[in-house]
Amino acid sequence: MATFTSSWQFWALLAAIFAAMTAIFAKVGVSEINSNFATFIRTIVVVLALAALIWMTGEYQSLSSLSGKTGLFLVLSGLATGASWLCYFKALKIGNASQVAPVDKLSVVFVAVMGVLFLGETLSLTGWAGIGFIALGAVLVGLP
Repeated sequence: MATFTSSWQFWALLAAIFAAMTAIFAKVGVSEINSNFATFIRTIVVVLALAALIWMTGEYQSLSSLSGKTGLFLVLSGLATGASWLCYFKALKIGNASQVAPVDKLSVVFVAVMGVLFLGETLSLTGWAGIGFIALGAVLVGLP
């Protein structure tokens, strides 16, 4: 029997909590510096923290073990992550964290649509209703 900590729900909830903390910490952190430089500092911290985690857990894998497809899609994911972070920090520099973060979470809606279109995933009617409510909520929170 699987434990709660081995479920995707546990890790997704932790991701949401850390994402909330990220928004608040970033809003304060970006207040006195350029948003691109703030993103650079954040990226260095992420790289160092992940390097330490991989070293401590012994999870390093040789880059030669990656297939071309895996490498390509990880590079594309990294570029998308970088673009997302740059845009997110710029939005936080200009706007309120309480509005920026929910609008940023429209990514949930985009992932659902792209998952269906490109990955062949399916959502139930209830799932689509939830996606609709997320979209509506993000739009309402983002209104002036």
